Formats: sequence, C-alpha cells, structure tokens
Amino acid sequence: MSGPPDVDYRATSLRPTWDALPEELKHALSVALGTEIVAASPSVTSGFTGGFAAPVRLADGRRVFVKASDNTLHSYDAYQREADVVPQLPAATQAPAIITTARTDDWFAVVSEWVDARMPGAPWTAADFAVVTARCEAMADALAPNPIAGLDTFLKDLESGESALLVPEQILAGDRPVPRGLQDWVPRVIPELADLMKAVPEALSGDAAAHTDLRPDNLLIDTTGTCWTVDWNWLSLGPRWLDWVGLLPVAQHHGIDTGTAIRSSPLTADVPADDLDCFIAVIAAYMLKNPDNPPPIGTTQVLREHQRFYAWTFLDWLATRRGWTT
Repeated sequence: MSGPPDVDYRATSLRPTWDALPEELKHALSVALGTEIVAASPSVTSGFTGGFAAPVRLADGRRVFVKASDNTLHSYDAYQREADVVPQLPAATQAPAIITTARTDDWFAVVSEWVDARMPGAPWTAADFAVVTARCEAMADALAPNPIAGLDTFLKDLESGESALLVPEQILAGDRPVPRGLQDWVPRVIPELADLMKAVPEALSGDAAAHTDLRPDNLLIDTTGTCWTVDWNWLSLGPRWLDWVGLLPVAQHHGIDTGTAIRSSPLTADVPADDLDCFIAVIAAYMLKNPDNPPPIGTTQVLREHQRFYAWTFLDWLATRRGWTT
C-alpha cells in the first residue's frame, strides 16, 4: 500500500434522525428544557458512535445541541459520563456548557449549548494548529494538578480488556497478525515497539486530568477564532502534555513541523524524548489491535479505517524520530 487510508473526519458516522427518536424521549426533553423543540437539523456525521447528535431549535428561540442514545450502544454510557464531567471542568477547557439531561427507561439524552464552529485538522493548517496548541496549553495549566475527583489513570484505560501494551509482544509471538495495509517496514520495527511498551507506565505517569481522545473531530474553532473542546467522556489522569502530543502525528502527516513545535511549547520543551515516543507508541499499538475485524455495533467501517490511518501516521512519526526507515 502506497499510503494510509483517506479518512474524512467530517463523515465517519451514520446516526439516527430526530424522527427516529421515541416520542417519550422527545417529551422528556421538552419537559427538561421547559419549552418545545420545534425543529431539528440533520445529525452530524462526525464521530464514531451511532447515537443521535444534532442541533435543534426551541420554541423560545434558543438553539441547542442534543445527543441521545438507547442503552444498546456505547454512546449511552458515554453521554452520561459527559453530562457528569463537563460541569466540573475548568473554564479553560472551553467545553460547551451542559444545559440539561433527559431520561426514559431505555434512552438518555444530554443537551449542551450550541457552538457555531467548524472542525480543524481536515487537513491541519499552521493557523489552526497554533489556535489548538494555545487551547491545549491553557487546558494543561488548568487541569494540572487534577481538579476532578475519582479519575482513573490513562494507563488503566489502556490496560482494560486486551491491553495495548501486550500487542507488540503478541505479534512477535505469532499470536496476533500485523494488520494489513500498513508500511512494509512495520514488521521490522515491532521489536522496538515492544521495547517501548516497557517504559510506558513511567512515561505516562502524571497527576493532570486529560481529555485523552482529543482528535480533530473533538475540537471546534468558532467564528471568533476560539477553540472549543467536546466529548469529554474519556477523562483520565496522565502527564499534562498528553492531549497535545496525541495531535502531533496527524499534524506532521499534514505538513506541520512538529519537531519545532515540541521544542518551543512549554508542554514538551523539557520532556524526555523517549516519554513522548512511548505515548505515541502505545497509541500505535492500540490501533494495531483489531483494524481487520468487523466494527462494533453502532459504528461504521470508517472506524477501522481511522484505526489504520492512526496506526500509519503514529508509526510514521516514530520512524522519523527514531530513524526506523534509514
């Protein structure tokens, strides 16, 4: 394969329409909002869950954003987690405020303020990268040390289920194949990827709260140039640089000079290079787990293409820094 898959993060999901939601949930939303919902726009097509997600207009003139899911999908728990976490976030995260929630026996909905904004990173430009970097630096200052009680570590999340830390060793042992559609040099660097896994626990230690899923489709830049962050359902503990560094491999793929950015940002200027590499390596390993398997219920095949794209770009980033292809 000559390159990674082309993933348009503005078109990665298939979500239900407003008409498909149960009337009981619509009534519960109207009660919670104190007014009727008079019109709903089409669901957004970004993200990877199958939950409803769309702006709606209210009878009192307001415009808000509604996310809703039944209890058969991952998004059911994710939306509840978001409704719990977002009100606790410091203002520097610039997360849309939660307005209200609604529930039935089988459904949950969360309503947040509507932001007139666009997704950055499609592709990354130097201007958008600078705006997002500034937001990440401000968030890091506000979230370190962690201001929110009861968070698990990012490492614990990685180790849940099939631990990403074990993937390279499993490939070396012949217990897991190298996924198709990656660079031809990937099998050769699996031993070094396995070595990097050994240092991950120390590299990812930290007392900062982090989003931990800060992709371009979880970022918005509004008409004033303000960067917003959304989808805070994976909040956990780690180093203060974690969210920003997770954006770098794709930014580099789009031509951003991430080496200079690392040296100049207060988030990473004094961080050991191997710590950054360990984080990127473990995300690459996570993306190698199952991209050839059918996608989970409620998601589209684009989820697997996203995994392949991230595996490719994260491994490329490591290859540049560690001389894997020279």
